[in-house]
Amino acid sequence: MAKGKDARVRVILECTSCTRNGANAKKESPGISRYITEKNRHNTPSRLELKKFCPYCSKHMIHAEIKK
Repeated sequence: MAKGKDARVRVILECTSCTRNGANAKKESPGISRYITEKNRHNTPSRLELKKFCPYCSKHMIHAEIKK
């Protein structure tokens, strides 16, 4: 049995390029790319950043962890 809090937490990764361009405000791109993944809280206490494919930018961009 695990003691205390679980080490694995679910995080949401959001495209940094889409949010900088103001996708919802300017309507330059049709939306914001988001991915849901899990991270180990003990191994990576800082914010997670991964390079993932953004369908709105049509290229691989950095996706950063956002608050829920």
